[in-house]
Amino acid sequence: MTPGKLRGKNVTVVGAARSGTAVARLLHAHGANVFVTDAGLIEPAFLTALNEEGIAFEAGGHSDRAADAHFLVTSPGVPSSAPLLQRAAGAGLSVYSEIEVASWFCRAPVLAVTGTNGKTTTVRLLGHLFRQAGRKTFVGGNTGYPFSNFAATAGPQDLVVLEVSSFQLDHIAAFRPWIAVMLNIAPDHMDRYDHDFDAYARSKFRLGENQGSDDWFVCNRDDREVRERTSAFRSSRTHGPALLEYSRMGEVEAGAFVRDEEIVLRITDEETLMRSEELIIPGPHNLHNALAAAVAARVTGVPPPVVREGLRTFLGVPHRMELVRETGGVRYVNDSKATNVHAVRYALESVDDPVVLIAGGRDKGNDYGPIKPLVKQKVRAVIAVGESAGKVAEELGPEAGCTMMAGSFEDAVHQASMAAEAGDVVLLSPACASFDMFRSYEERGDLFRNLVNEL
Repeated sequence: MTPGKLRGKNVTVVGAARSGTAVARLLHAHGANVFVTDAGLIEPAFLTALNEEGIAFEAGGHSDRAADAHFLVTSPGVPSSAPLLQRAAGAGLSVYSEIEVASWFCRAPVLAVTGTNGKTTTVRLLGHLFRQAGRKTFVGGNTGYPFSNFAATAGPQDLVVLEVSSFQLDHIAAFRPWIAVMLNIAPDHMDRYDHDFDAYARSKFRLGENQGSDDWFVCNRDDREVRERTSAFRSSRTHGPALLEYSRMGEVEAGAFVRDEEIVLRITDEETLMRSEELIIPGPHNLHNALAAAVAARVTGVPPPVVREGLRTFLGVPHRMELVRETGGVRYVNDSKATNVHAVRYALESVDDPVVLIAGGRDKGNDYGPIKPLVKQKVRAVIAVGESAGKVAEELGPEAGCTMMAGSFEDAVHQASMAAEAGDVVLLSPACASFDMFRSYEERGDLFRNLVNEL
């Protein structure tokens, strides 16, 4: 749909948090009759924004008015199985995601990054590289800054870098990134996909479904799911995007790889960029993120010296393997953004010293099997906390030296500090969502940081 066709359309926005409020304001500004509906309470800041714009809304449930629309726009926090969305689909109404609608207004080239883990780091790294190159760049999406906030502002000479989740991709129609980046795929959000991993993976691969021969698809050759699904994806397309791969395990025909501990780019010509050890961000997973970002940056024309300097100076993102403090010979690391098992595996692979692991929260259908060998190898103690504390203790406790159950998050940090010895790492890497005790993983990480600094 084009913005010019929106005037006078009745549009229902489902969910009144960040992205819902942002897309409601965007649609309202372009002449749509917008109605916002939320099954829960609406936070004061969003209530103020809706009232200031004169946008009608309801909270605490969905009235019949919510279904009286030409189409619906759903927030990522609303499952596709929600009765209102099912009712709309049954009535033949289109249901779009916020990124789909925002893309109708965007004139700038879009780089979109998805994957189970590493999205935020890669997106922020790309933003850093482009700004180092002097390009005006808008960074947002699933990072907490909605696409709708800047879609109509970004011009043709600018760049837009989006973090995109599977929930956002579930309801796209024409969303088409110029450069799509697929980082990895591992089980996550199984509670939202009826414990069907294939459904989750298919949703991720919708990222490239509208791309054409003028576009680029950048993918991780070392990830088996990505590699195999990319092959199937390309074989089903007649005029699909150009493929660029990256690998730290072996050379690729086109893209980026590591050879003799040096990062090598092979886009048009082969160019040795830098030694991999020059990266500040730690761990094999961050080497993958850096390779992906380097490929995408070179495709946009960022010169190799700028890419090199950007990779050397990027410090990472808060709540992702963030060193909070070292005291008494113990390092405290905030990895609150590790909301799935795969992310915990990355964290443990990045640490060489004995670990006291704080894990637990709201379970998303986790299978802890893949990290049990690492826990047995590296973890001296598990501090289980939150709604899933019992499951965490049952699954990981036998693999660690000891297990303790914490009655609160404060108690978890206290127990971890008591269990840790000089030379250990106390690692908050929950493997779970934060919503049992916190509003976000950021709030969880902030409390961890504050408690550690009070030790």
